[in-house]
Amino acid sequence: MINSLAALPNIGPKSTQMLEQAGITSLQQLRGLGSVAAYVQVKRAGGPVSLNLLWALEAALSNQPWQEVARLHRTSLLLALEEYEKQNVMP
Repeated sequence: MINSLAALPNIGPKSTQMLEQAGITSLQQLRGLGSVAAYVQVKRAGGPVSLNLLWALEAALSNQPWQEVARLHRTSLLLALEEYEKQNVMP
């Protein structure tokens, strides 16, 4: 079983570093947050993020290729991201 962020499929060294700088240091934390909240946390921590990170996070958590996630789940992830950001506005 994978326990480290660096060992996750679809998550490379730069993504791992961005997650860790945003305070996400374990697979358990990532699973607890989910891909959308983790993406927003990295973004708010000032990481140079693109939507590719969101696809990669979802792919890692669902054990799918990121390209498949980007193609098949793009709309639902973007809607979830929009809703999350509306509900969690920074003060």
